[in-house]
Amino acid sequence: MSDTNVNLAELIGSRICHDLISPIGAITNGLELLDMVGAVQGPEMELISGSVGSAGARIRFFRVAFGSTSDRPLGRTEVTDLLKDLERSGRVRINWNLTEAVPRNQVKLAFLALMCCESAMPMGGEIEITAQSEKMSVTGTADKLNIDGDLWKHLATGRFPNKITPAQVQFALLPETATAMGRRVAVETTSTRVALQF
Repeated sequence: MSDTNVNLAELIGSRICHDLISPIGAITNGLELLDMVGAVQGPEMELISGSVGSAGARIRFFRVAFGSTSDRPLGRTEVTDLLKDLERSGRVRINWNLTEAVPRNQVKLAFLALMCCESAMPMGGEIEITAQSEKMSVTGTADKLNIDGDLWKHLATGRFPNKITPAQVQFALLPETATAMGRRVAVETTSTRVALQF
C-alpha cells in the first residue's frame, strides 16, 4: 500500500465518520428530549439509547483510528473519555496511562494497535497503553487469547500471506501508518499476552 493509498483510506474514513456522527448526535438529542418529557420509558428505550451511545463511541474512535491526522494533539481527558464510552459497549477494559497530550497521529497508531489486541480477546481482557522514551506500547492481557498466527507473525512487516478481511484492516494499516511516521512495529505474543511497540 502506497502513501497515496494510506492517505486515500484516511480521507474516506474521515468522510464516513463525519457524515455519520451528525445523524447519530441528532438521534441522541431526540432520545434525550423524549426522556425529558417522559414520552417513552422502559427497556425498549434503554436498548435504543445504549445502542446509539455505542454507535457514537465507535464512530468517534474510528474517526481517530481511520481518519486523517492533524498536528493538533489530543489531551488525556479527551482520549480517556472516548475510551470510557467505548468500554461501555465491550468486554475489554482500556487503561490510557499517558498523562500528557499526545499528537493525533500517535493516538491513531495506539488505536489501531488497540484494535489488533481487541481482536485477540473475544472473551474480554485488559489493554494498557503506555509511553516511554518516545515509544508507545499497547499491551493486551487475557486468560484466553485467540491469536491468528498469520496476522500476528507478519504484523511487523505488513506483508501477510493471506488476503486481509475487513475485520482485519487494522493489521494492514498499523505497519503502513507507522512506516509513514518513520516508526517500526515490534510484536510479542504469548498464550495470555500480546504486546505492540512503535
